[in-house]
Amino acid sequence: MTLTSRLHAGGLMAPDYGGRNLGAVLPAAIAAVGMPDAVPGRDAEADRVHLGLGTYRHVIVVVVDGVGALNLEERRGHAPHLRTLMGEPLTAGFPTTTVTSLALLGTGQGAGRTGMVGYTCRNERTGALAQLISWEGAYAPQEWQRQPSLLQAAHDHGLAVTSLGKPAFAGSPLTAAALAGGSFRGVAELADRVDAALAATARPGITYLYWGEVDATGHRHGWSSHAWVSALEAADAELGRLARSLPRDVAMVLTADHGMVDVTGAPRWDVAHEPRLAQAVTLVAGEPRAVHVYTGAPGEEAEPHARHEAAGVAERWAETLGEHAVVMTREEAVAGGLFGEVDATPRRRIGDVVVAMTGRATVVDSRTQTPGSLALVGVHGSLTPEELLVPWALVEG
Repeated sequence: MTLTSRLHAGGLMAPDYGGRNLGAVLPAAIAAVGMPDAVPGRDAEADRVHLGLGTYRHVIVVVVDGVGALNLEERRGHAPHLRTLMGEPLTAGFPTTTVTSLALLGTGQGAGRTGMVGYTCRNERTGALAQLISWEGAYAPQEWQRQPSLLQAAHDHGLAVTSLGKPAFAGSPLTAAALAGGSFRGVAELADRVDAALAATARPGITYLYWGEVDATGHRHGWSSHAWVSALEAADAELGRLARSLPRDVAMVLTADHGMVDVTGAPRWDVAHEPRLAQAVTLVAGEPRAVHVYTGAPGEEAEPHARHEAAGVAERWAETLGEHAVVMTREEAVAGGLFGEVDATPRRRIGDVVVAMTGRATVVDSRTQTPGSLALVGVHGSLTPEELLVPWALVEG
């Protein structure tokens, strides 16, 4: 059975890297303000046409973390402004997690080129775990992620570029790795970010506005909780105000980095207590919904014995997890295009075995995960439509 057939049988989808994908958003926006040649590595004008953008003096790019297209559709009654704006959804990349998606947005390239292959992964230099939100265990972000920042490229071509996020994000390694360039403004409240975005439209250019509170609430309480609905309602009110207040010749595009599933009561395996999952495994990384399993030391990936061992681990994981996962070797996942185009160094960060969970099932490893991460209600990372499909809206002033 082909990988595509296996994904389909498990209720999973593949990212649409060549079409309506998160990686096309910034190239399209930059082309829409008249600078398609500022975008390295993509046909920005084709992206603009594909996503339906016109030409504008300024484009505001809004990313609402953790609001999948199907999550939003399910709660559309609580988002009266956003529901009227939504068009055909986009896909995120794989895995469907913040570091991967923000790098895809910021560079136009998938994890196979950015090396941002998950919340955690193996540092190919040390063999140890690297966590790419706090940047623990990883080396310098400009070395780790070598694809050009599209915001930086736009700034270098003379566009006014403004990024709006939490004050703590200023100069953070993740920002440096994925979204460097232009002027960063740390603004705590969404209402103030909306005001700052509108003020930035006085000059031709690009504004990037990120809002993460809906995702944070979903992790703690689940996306089906009252708390998540309240966070969505608050975001809807302010982003609706932004859409209504756009000056002439200014556009807003709105999307998200991934969706979410709630996993309370769903099947869960802990590698620390499952001998068949732990056998011949040196490190487990990724997310509970998209697992990187490493079976040898860095540098051994191409050795015949390493591939044989990885095949044995993949077989045991597939037998153990059954219908709750699609289990692949690295070679299968790469050949299937799940990470987009794959360069040599990022390839070494991908697990020898890659596991995409189906339904709401998860795999954890209590030997390396914190109690807080083990207690999360809402999670993401896999390729269900709930996780992979993200909203898309275009509003013209």
